[in-house]
Amino acid sequence: MVHQRKVALAGSAQLELVSGVVQLRPEDAMFDAMLRGWRAQQKSRGLKDDTIDPRERLIRRFLDFTNEYPWRWTPAHLDEWSASLTSEKHLAPSTIRSYQGIIRLFTELLIDARYGWVPACEEAFGTFPVAICHEWNTLPHLQDYEGDPEARPFTRDELQLFLDYADEQVERAVRAKRKGALAAYRDATLFKVIYGWGLRRTETSKLDVVDFGRNPQARQFGRYGTLNVRYGKAKKGQPPRRRNVLSVMDWAVEAVADYVENVRPRFGVPEHPALWITERGGRLEPGSINDRFEAYRDALGLTKELTPHSLRHSYVTHLTEDGVDRRFIQQQVGHECDSSLAIYTHVSDDFMNTSLHKALAPAFAGA
Repeated sequence: MVHQRKVALAGSAQLELVSGVVQLRPEDAMFDAMLRGWRAQQKSRGLKDDTIDPRERLIRRFLDFTNEYPWRWTPAHLDEWSASLTSEKHLAPSTIRSYQGIIRLFTELLIDARYGWVPACEEAFGTFPVAICHEWNTLPHLQDYEGDPEARPFTRDELQLFLDYADEQVERAVRAKRKGALAAYRDATLFKVIYGWGLRRTETSKLDVVDFGRNPQARQFGRYGTLNVRYGKAKKGQPPRRRNVLSVMDWAVEAVADYVENVRPRFGVPEHPALWITERGGRLEPGSINDRFEAYRDALGLTKELTPHSLRHSYVTHLTEDGVDRRFIQQQVGHECDSSLAIYTHVSDDFMNTSLHKALAPAFAGA
């Protein structure tokens, strides 16, 4: 008979508890061992410290709130904590759901028979962890969009006004023979690229010149037919997600080509890989993008609801209004789920009225 050796899972009580040692504070020692085990389990699944650390801090905050150890937690504790997050902290539903999800992950480890925490607690304290997160005491995901209802894209008129104003700053700097002409040209092009490829602010900041490439299906765009976004928004604990965005706006391609070939070399750092160069020869940071955006927006008297991310919203909205396939847009902006696209879809009143007329036209024709 062949006997197979049973290997303890990463995060199990068997690996984290030291047998034969009398602890001065056994409750604290058990809790610390649980956190070490949870960290080991998450590490084994490829999660990074910058994801694990905030989760651990949240578990400690929950412990402080309940004033009880995990083997004495009950669903009522979660109810009270969730209510305090809503009524006292005034947190958004999506944030509370995220917190509840972290508590669920931790307690699921503790009650999983494969990890051995239940018998360990029962032997040490005469009680054991139970499930405290259920459908009836956690927030369900009921809506596609739970963000700020004030967030919206640019209208087409607002977008044209904003981009025209950015171009005017270049002309003013040139006429005044000021040093800021190169930076103004860079920023005007940058805003066109955010909109023209539907990018996030950080994605834009981290672009390199070599990230643009050719698309055999769009030879008219030359070396600017595709954009390789290497620092897309990551899932928690995962590295940045890459995606290729196909160029669809010829005027945006013309703008970035002119910048790369005629303006960027004047910054005097040809060896630097970054697409957006500062006047001191470094890479432009996301905060600087935000500062210039707000300066232009406020100078034009546009609503503060508009942010750099509104340019990305506008990309999705305007392509939707132009009849571009929804699945194509989803791939362009890097959304895995179609429902996520609802966050960015705010079609204009004119578009809705036109669509209504098209929908009613057959009925009127029949009448």
